Formats: sequence, structure tokens, C-alpha cells
Amino acid sequence: MHIATQKALPRRTVLKHAGIALGLPLLDAMSPAFAAQPPKQPKRFVGVSLSLGLHNPNLVPKDSGTSYTPSPYLRSLQDIRDKFTVISGTSHPGVKGGHVAEGSIFTATPVVKGMGSKNTISLDQLMAKHYGHQTRFPSLVLNTSGNSSPSYTENGSMIPAIRNPRVLFDSLFVDDSPEARRRKTVMAKGGHSIIDIVRSEARALERKVGRGDQEKLDEWLTSVRDLETRLEANENWIHQPKPKGHKYPPLPNLNSAPDLNRMFLDLVGLALKTDSTRFATLHCTHNTVRALEGVDESYHTLSHHGRSEEKLKQLAIVEQAVIDRWADFLRQLDQAQILDDTMVILTSNLGNASSHDNRNMPVLFGGGGYRHGQHLAFDQTNNYPLPNLYLSMLQNLGMEAERFASSTSTMTGLV
Repeated sequence: MHIATQKALPRRTVLKHAGIALGLPLLDAMSPAFAAQPPKQPKRFVGVSLSLGLHNPNLVPKDSGTSYTPSPYLRSLQDIRDKFTVISGTSHPGVKGGHVAEGSIFTATPVVKGMGSKNTISLDQLMAKHYGHQTRFPSLVLNTSGNSSPSYTENGSMIPAIRNPRVLFDSLFVDDSPEARRRKTVMAKGGHSIIDIVRSEARALERKVGRGDQEKLDEWLTSVRDLETRLEANENWIHQPKPKGHKYPPLPNLNSAPDLNRMFLDLVGLALKTDSTRFATLHCTHNTVRALEGVDESYHTLSHHGRSEEKLKQLAIVEQAVIDRWADFLRQLDQAQILDDTMVILTSNLGNASSHDNRNMPVLFGGGGYRHGQHLAFDQTNNYPLPNLYLSMLQNLGMEAERFASSTSTMTGLV
């Protein structure tokens, strides 16, 4: 029997009337008729950001393409060479301010301190907005030593980070008490939160401060409420048991920032493997590194090396350990057979921490099903827009995005 072939509708089909255009949801007619649709694997994103950059001469290979010669920092990663791409010569157009640009790492939005400028939604939160409802935690926002984060809501409010590994582990794997579940149920149904309770006091405080501080306070209240909502989770998840059988990772040496990074990444790995979340950011700000052999100064002091040979020597020890822990995370995801569905980036707002330069941001990009094993070398003077990579990631998730921040296209050369 002959079966007529149905012509598929374009995915961007819209209904238009009187100047109004409404995009249609994904319909069966937008796929070829009778075609077998393979089950989709969940896509994930992990953004690891470093507050103190990476020394580019030790990171960036001197040659480009797939046959690049490994730089000093990449020699220990050659067993997973085909799992990641080195990207150089990129930055966020218009973003300046040295350390102030930490808030722009995943938003790519220029924010000038004291000028009343506002941030916008970060890459991870845009992903979570569209797909975060599919897991218990729409996203995880983490920091190794503070509450700051490069994760921002649509109104430009920073999402405070979880900085306590035990709190993170308990949230992921320890079932709540009956009283805690009752409280979360009330909150999920529109009950009062801690922010609602203190809001009247906050309003009284707002009347005593200037307009700039009023805006800061309002942003803080909004961001804390957003974090609270994320931790309390959707009502549908409250009474579902959490994954069992997972042990708390080995305690890190708190005098070693790379080891603390490793612990947080181990927890992120567990969260991904159990599908507790699919989107996470980890901002690495811990400053103590004296536990590393051959290092006797703070991480921050070493990052401001001023080309001192001794400081650069110690900095290389620290940064090699940071990169090695990131590589171990890729290996962990690869072993769990989820790396091809997980996009993992290691980057920083600082291309040169010693001079607070925001150009030539260090970028290692792994996983996500891309054909890796290459060095994409863009112009070190006229940088290529890093938001183009962010747009590529959004489309990899299946989003019909055509732009992110100052992107001009998807990333050239990324296969």
C-alpha cells in the first residue's frame, strides 16, 4: 500500500493577523510524517568561572587547528584531547572594569560600577527558564567561598550562591523532615516566605537610604526570594524522595582552592548523574593555596604577578591544579556517559588578572556532542565575540534563539 508523504511544516511557522505574530508550539506536523523520532537525551550545561583568570601564555597553544601543540597547562589533558576545545582571542564586547566584570561572565552585559547600569539574564538562567522545570532544582548556583555569583535573573538581580558543600549535599540527597515538607508545601502554594516576613522592615529601611541604595536593597530582596524559591522547589517535587545511596565526597583541604573546586564539581557531577538538575554554575573565588607544594603566597597575590618570575612559577602550580580538577570533572562525566550531552565551560572575566584586562578571556569548552580536539584561535587584538559561543550553546539545547547579548552569529569553527 502506498502511503502519501506529508510535507513537514517549518519549525518557525507563525500565525499572523492584524500585525500580531504568534509563534506556534512544536507540532507533530513540524517533523517529517511517520518518521521515527529517537528519544531525546537531556541536555545540560555547567559553567565554571574563575575570579582570578588564567595566565594565557601558559594556557594558549602557539598554533591552531586540530594538530595544535599542547601548551604547558594542557599537556596533562591529552588523554581527553578530543573531548574539549581551546578557544582564544575572545571577549565580551563593551565589557570592562576588571573585577567588576565578574557579573558579566555569563551575561555578557556591560555593567559600570556606580553608573546605574543593570545586568541582564545570564546564560544558565535563560536555559533554566526554558527547561529547568524538568528537574527538582531548575539550576544550581554555587561559589567556593562567597555568596556572589555570575548568575542573574531577567530583572538583573544576582542570584546568591550556595557556598556550603554540606548544605548543597543535603539539599540534593537528604530527605526533608515532615515539618520541612509541610513548610515547603505552604510556600509552594503561595504562603509567606522569610522575605515576605522581613519586607516591612526592609521598606522602612529603604526610606532611610538614598535612591541608589534603595535599588540595591530591592534587587537583593528579589534575588534572595528567587534563590529561596529555587531551593524550596516546585510543589510536585516536595513529596518525592530524593536519590539515595550517595556519600558525601571526601573533605577537601581548605588551604587548597583547587581541592575545594574539586569537591564542588564532584557534587555537581552527582547532581547531573541523578538528574537532580541540568544547569549549574560554579564561581571559584577561594583565595588560599598554601597547601600546594611550592606555593607560599595567596592566590590573589600571585595573580597580580607583575611578571615576577617567582610569582609566575607559583601561579603556574596553582592554575595547573585548577585546570586538572576541571579535566577530572570532564573525565567523570565521560565515564558516566553523559559528557556528550553536557556542555562544560571553564572561563574567567579576566584575560590578564595582573593588569585587570577583560580582553582575551581564557576559554576551555568541553562536551555537548561537539567535534572537539582543536584550538580555535581568534584575533588577540580585535577579539571575537564570546557571546557567539553562548548562542551556539542555546541552540544546542534546542532553543530557537537567534541572539544572546552582543552575539553576531553562532561561533565560527565550532563543529
